[in-house]
Amino acid sequence: MDDGDVLFKALADPTRRRILDELSDRGDQTLFEICNRLIARHGIASSRQAISQHLELLEAAGLVVSRREGRYKFHSVDPTPLDTIVERWLTRRPKESP
Repeated sequence: MDDGDVLFKALADPTRRRILDELSDRGDQTLFEICNRLIARHGIASSRQAISQHLELLEAAGLVVSRREGRYKFHSVDPTPLDTIVERWLTRRPKESP
C-alpha cells in the first residue's frame, strides 16, 4: 500500500474524521480527553482501545503526531500529508478550451 492509499484509508472512516476534527479544534489531547470529546460532541462511545487503534492508523498515515510527557501521551493533528492531495488534484488544473 503506498502512502496515498494509507492516507485515504485513514480518512475513509467517519470516527477517524471526527478524531481529526477534535484534534483540529484543540491539539495536545490525551486519549482520555479525545474519548470524552467524542462522546460529548458526537455521541461516539467507542472503547479507549478502539480509539487508540484509530489514532495508531492516523499516526501511520502521518495525520496525527504524538509526544510523551511522563505517563501521558498527547496527540495533535498534522495536516501536512493532505498537501499530497492538493498537489495531486487541485494544483494541476486542466486547461480550458477557447
